[in-house]
Amino acid sequence: MPPRPRRARSCSSPRPRRAPYRSPEEGGADVPQGTAVYRPIARFTTAGKPRDLLLHPDSRHLYVGSEDLPGTAGTDEGGLHVLDPADGKVRSTVDRAPGPTGTLGRRAVRRLVAPLPGDGAVFVYPLRGIGTAKDGDAAAAGAWVPGGAVTDAAPGTTPATVLVAQGSVLSEVDIATAAVRRSVTLEGGEEFAHDPARGTVWFTDVAHRRMYRVDTATFTVAATVELPAGEGFGGFTEVDPETGAVWVGLDTSVVVHDAAGRRFDVIKGTDMPRAAEFDAATDQAFVVWQDTGDTSEPGSDNNGSLTVHRTGDLREAAPRVELPGNHAQSGEAALAVAPGGATVFVSDPAAGAITRLERATSPRITLNPLDVSVAAGTAVSLTARAEGTPAPDVAWQVSTDAGRTWRTVPGATSPTHTFTAAASDDSHSYRAEFSNGAGTARTTAATLTVTPAGGGPGGGTPGGGESGPGATGGAGSTGSVTGGSGATGSADGGTAAGTVGGTTGGTGAGTGPTAAGGALASTGAAAAPFAGAAVLLTAAGWILVRRTRRRGAV
Repeated sequence: MPPRPRRARSCSSPRPRRAPYRSPEEGGADVPQGTAVYRPIARFTTAGKPRDLLLHPDSRHLYVGSEDLPGTAGTDEGGLHVLDPADGKVRSTVDRAPGPTGTLGRRAVRRLVAPLPGDGAVFVYPLRGIGTAKDGDAAAAGAWVPGGAVTDAAPGTTPATVLVAQGSVLSEVDIATAAVRRSVTLEGGEEFAHDPARGTVWFTDVAHRRMYRVDTATFTVAATVELPAGEGFGGFTEVDPETGAVWVGLDTSVVVHDAAGRRFDVIKGTDMPRAAEFDAATDQAFVVWQDTGDTSEPGSDNNGSLTVHRTGDLREAAPRVELPGNHAQSGEAALAVAPGGATVFVSDPAAGAITRLERATSPRITLNPLDVSVAAGTAVSLTARAEGTPAPDVAWQVSTDAGRTWRTVPGATSPTHTFTAAASDDSHSYRAEFSNGAGTARTTAATLTVTPAGGGPGGGTPGGGESGPGATGGAGSTGSVTGGSGATGSADGGTAAGTVGGTTGGTGAGTGPTAAGGALASTGAAAAPFAGAAVLLTAAGWILVRRTRRRGAV
């Protein structure tokens, strides 16, 4: 039987277990553009057996409450460790605190209650100690609460107090002296969550499957809320500070009630929800789930997970992240979330480790490349853009079969792909593929049209001149449809250069002084039969003129 789970810092639980997300580099499927995923990027093993985590909002130091890790002969790693959250290096360790008589001694730290202004933390140490310390302190200040062992703690109604549970007794005590200011005894339970914005404490009695709502103004029970029947395992009780919704980890589910205690929804999982925390900036809840660690139980695989949920509808806001080997046999996991949710820390007591996870966002295409038409030998530039976290890499791809298959263009790894078009590139398709650790996204395909460089045997330049109404082609021989043999451009034909005696040009709408040249050029390929007839008639007339001149000269 795993130990009774400790209260965490609020969230939800996974749906039935599914395959974990795998990045494209690992052979995983693509995800929708802009999808957020969390990736383990570091593992710290510098703080003994971590029991609780707190990321200080001002100093950004990672505070770790720890016990001694079994198997470390000659070294007691219990205490309050202050880590650099970037690399896990220990800045300092406070491992001494006053005992019940005030004598300093080595103390483990079981629960981190609240940050101190600027730096430092309020914490609970066995069995009834309330301590305070900050980075660099030689020893902690502390006092012992009268009564039984402290089973849970939370910030009090004033900065100078904390709320503590000693089994079913809820008390508010001074941090400096541990003197009890007021208390109330419940019917049962030992864990709770404080909602200061609404003046409420939600006290969970897992054994009787109920919650008690305590009014902190009067310190009396204001209501009782029934919880679903189950096996009797509790994970955490937390309150969403934005909405007042109460999240309770029970067995393998998270039960969510609104601020009035009405049941909102139940999120079912396969592992046990152990720790939770809310992020107000994203309206998301983070939950750590632990396997039982008992491989004889059906469904036990020894692995835990991290899930992220939208607090509004409880849907998953990111794919579930598997936490290999994170089980409850050696203690409950803890959780700390950086403001904004970009960085998450999860403890693994069994391994004596802390995993740092960072949010990544799959690429989202912001600019697709456009179709382009150029003459052979001309430089082509295709541009695409995408955004994502981290910034995605780009690779250009080409298809020679209308997009049925694609291959990577060697060396094309910039947002703008520039190359010289060859005649053989005509009708090829190009696209950009953007990838990062969160996924892959591809642009729409752009089609490249390549026209001959010389305009054909007639020497005309395909597409030469300006197109559109009123465009005037290059100057040729007056009255010649093609501008003469090998002439470049059309006298009046706009872009219809080289239609006769060369390749077919464009369909310009040019106007010019020569009716035959202009009209034929403006009709393009459709006028080719008439243009041929005109050439024959013109040739016959020229021969007739030559013969007449010769006769006159004789």
